Amino acid sequence: MKPPLNELGKLAKDKHIENKKYFVKLKNKQPKNLDYVMQDLHDAEFKKTDCLKCANCCKTTGPLFTSADIERVSKHLKQKPQQFIDQYLRIDEDQDYVLQSVPCTFLDNENACMIYDVRPKACREFPHTDRKKFQQISDLTLRNVAICPAAYNIVEEMKKRMPL
Repeated sequence: MKPPLNELGKLAKDKHIENKKYFVKLKNKQPKNLDYVMQDLHDAEFKKTDCLKCANCCKTTGPLFTSADIERVSKHLKQKPQQFIDQYLRIDEDQDYVLQSVPCTFLDNENACMIYDVRPKACREFPHTDRKKFQQISDLTLRNVAICPAAYNIVEEMKKRMPL
C-alpha cells in the first residue's frame, strides 16, 4: 500500500526515530543475507511502483553530478561540459555539482526525464534500496523515505522481514 505523497513527509517524520534506532541496530548486528533481502524487497516494490506517476524525487531534490555524468549529459545535449555546468549546475556546500534549482530542469510535464538514457548515476540508482552493503547508507535511506513512497514501503517491509 503506497503512502499518499502529500502525507509522506509526516509519515517519515513520525517513523524517523524508530527507523534511526533500527538502522543503528542494523549496523551493529548486520544479518548475513541483508543484501539479498534488500534486493528482493526492492524488486518486489518496483514491480508495483510506477515512478512516472510520482517523480517526487525529481520534483523535490536534485542529483549530484559526477564528472562522468557531466561529460555524458553535455555530449548528449551537444554542449561543451563547461557550457552545461554554466547553464544547469552550481557547486553546493560539499563542493559537489548539483542542479541550480528544483524541480529538475530535465523533467517534462508528464513526469518523464528528457535525458533518461544519459541521466546522472545518482538518478539511475535512486532510491538506492538495492545497493550492496545497504547498511552503509542508512543516513541517505532515512532522507529518501521522506521523498520516495517506494523507499518508505521498502524500509517498512524490511523492519517486518528482519526484526532486530
